[in-house]
Amino acid sequence: MARRIKKFFSAEFVIIALIVLTVGLSTFFFVKNLEVYDYIIETNAFFAPFEYYDNREIKGVDVDIVNRVAEKMGKTIQLKNVEFDVIIDNVSDGIIADAGAAGLTITEPRLQKVDFSIPYYTSVQYVIYSKDRAPANNGEYILWDALAGKTLGSQTGGTGYLFMSDEIDSGVLKDTNTVAKGFDSHQLAADAIGAHIIDYAIADELPAKFIVEKNQNLAALPLYYKGTDGKPDEPAEESYAIAVNKKRGELLTAINEVLSEMLTVGNDGYSEIDKLILKHMGLTNE
Repeated sequence: MARRIKKFFSAEFVIIALIVLTVGLSTFFFVKNLEVYDYIIETNAFFAPFEYYDNREIKGVDVDIVNRVAEKMGKTIQLKNVEFDVIIDNVSDGIIADAGAAGLTITEPRLQKVDFSIPYYTSVQYVIYSKDRAPANNGEYILWDALAGKTLGSQTGGTGYLFMSDEIDSGVLKDTNTVAKGFDSHQLAADAIGAHIIDYAIADELPAKFIVEKNQNLAALPLYYKGTDGKPDEPAEESYAIAVNKKRGELLTAINEVLSEMLTVGNDGYSEIDKLILKHMGLTNE
């Protein structure tokens, strides 16, 4: 009897020890992971050439900017992929994100929630369409009016989606039976054209060009507003910047310093940002 009791307690002790060890290691690695990064910057990795997946690694113009900021500050920064339309609110809360780099456009509603860096790229909205079903155009651009009565798609929460929704709600497309649909990415919106789910997709210039270069059935042209009172037509454009939590002043300062350096135009007529855009679009040999 005594020997059986001894064996029972020995086995029980081993089990308890293993549980304690497992919990302890899990806690250690969890805490260690929380301490690894000084800042967390959120992105949405479906916005090439600014952020995209390449062999399960996030690459792009914004990634290169973030890495430069980390180097300048001597800090560690984690770039985290999330849904695009949660980035501003997450940065505003400042609990799980310190900043957002995802081709974000400066708008008044967003300025109420976050601070923005200096703009580093100005983009025109483009209309992506099937070559055999092109909207009316002059060969150079498409007016909003040409999209009336059609089903349009864009990345939910993105600038194209905001432009599209505003025009349908209260702009030139109001009361024209135009329908807006949201997608998780510009690529999915473009795919919906071929599937006859939408007629046209609206996307930022570089993602639009990136998409049509890889699909011979698609084309894209800039989107313009019709001029009034004799004024010329104007492009639907916006500027990209990095969103920063209002309490992260040191991070905003470092980002602005890095962007100022990278926006300086060299003797060849290109800034470092220009060269990175060309690189990530596959238009250089680098």
